[in-house]
Amino acid sequence: MAQMTKGERAKHEAQRNLERLFNDLLNHNGFADLRIEMRLLKRGQKEVIIYCGKQYRYVVDYPQQEAPTKPE
Repeated sequence: MAQMTKGERAKHEAQRNLERLFNDLLNHNGFADLRIEMRLLKRGQKEVIIYCGKQYRYVVDYPQQEAPTKPE
């Protein structure tokens, strides 16, 4: 099995935490608020911030896509 990078581990952790928070809020007897914010960083990374009573911050790998070239 291949080694995961720190950014890949953060991505999986953020996904698991988001699913857990969603389930917690869905089962909560009352109102709830869940918000996600993503920002592009340098070197092919994104900062993911999950707001749900407190902040959960992750820096995940983000494969940059090359801009499409114009046909001449």
